Amino acid sequence: MSDVQQRIERYLAIWNETDPAARRAAIGEMWTERPLYVDPLGVAEGRDAIDGFIGAAQQQFPGMVFRPAGTVDAHHNIARFTWELGPEGGEALVVGFDVAVFADDGRFDRVHGFLDKVPG
Repeated sequence: MSDVQQRIERYLAIWNETDPAARRAAIGEMWTERPLYVDPLGVAEGRDAIDGFIGAAQQQFPGMVFRPAGTVDAHHNIARFTWELGPEGGEALVVGFDVAVFADDGRFDRVHGFLDKVPG
């Protein structure tokens, strides 16, 4: 999976996309027809639910950006990566890692998220 790093960067870009139409189009392109996103804060089944979950995160943390924090570790159709959420160029308020499972065509099918650092 030589393009996994690029897929993860595009995945994080979706979390930063504030234009609803552009975000929804990117989700439609990057995720399978029946995807699942799970983290400690909730479960999103389907593209519409994932879009809503991302929009809610943007409302909870206005002006913050998701960025990679380290290298992507991948094998077969699975990747794990650490990410940060914070102000552009500033200290991260939230740090977590996700495990992504890709479909045979390379699209995201399942993402399991974990939170390592959250605001108090």
